[in-house]
Amino acid sequence: MERMLAGRTVAIVQARMTSSRLPGKVLMDLGGAPMLQRVVERAQRAHLVDAVLIATSDEPSDEPVAALGASLGVPVVRGSENDVLSRYCEAAAFSDATVVVRITADCPLLDPAVVDQVIAAFRSTPCDYASNLEPPTFPDGLDVEVVTREALERAARDATLRSEREHVTLHIRNHPERYRRRSVSRTPDLSHLRWTVDEPADLEFVRAVCAALPHPTAGTEAVLAVLADHPELSTLNAGLPRNAGLAHSLAHDGAA
Repeated sequence: MERMLAGRTVAIVQARMTSSRLPGKVLMDLGGAPMLQRVVERAQRAHLVDAVLIATSDEPSDEPVAALGASLGVPVVRGSENDVLSRYCEAAAFSDATVVVRITADCPLLDPAVVDQVIAAFRSTPCDYASNLEPPTFPDGLDVEVVTREALERAARDATLRSEREHVTLHIRNHPERYRRRSVSRTPDLSHLRWTVDEPADLEFVRAVCAALPHPTAGTEAVLAVLADHPELSTLNAGLPRNAGLAHSLAHDGAA
């Protein structure tokens, strides 16, 4: 039985234009709409999400992200470009969220059913944080993290490492002694599949997959069916490393 929580479960989609590997990727076209719009549409289809919000930076370069949110009727909160943890706390407070679902705008094949699966696991037992990342068994690009606003704000007070400020939940994951956690996995393990967008090859892959999907928000099984019919697509971005951005942040911890 699900543990009932008072308040709101809000999916917060982080998005910015200044990606180091593929600048402007969040607004690149994907089947006739910007990639960020596709992510928002998928998040909105999750039954256990009460609201969806975009969190972007207050830099002038992210004006187009804010403008897209306004055109979609989706609330936008703007904050620090690099201290994404503080940006999430501001967005959680703005939306009066009790529970935050962290989603990134470079995951345009996000599955609403997987979002619901992780939220349901979070609700089923007392915990501060639940994800499908520990260990990863879903395709890279179906990452979902669910965290209480209280835990998020505690992490924001305590986190000092650059990597923990930039990668919203890393402080929580680094301190299992302080936070109750729950992990969601799937069988078979599909963590070798890459469905995220960090490089030009990723964009080529996702565009090809989306063109073959029966509808823009089709889920995991539909994507797997496309890849079964067109196995050559998986070679487009094969071999690219998972979590390259996190590795870069970890390498620069402590830098001025």
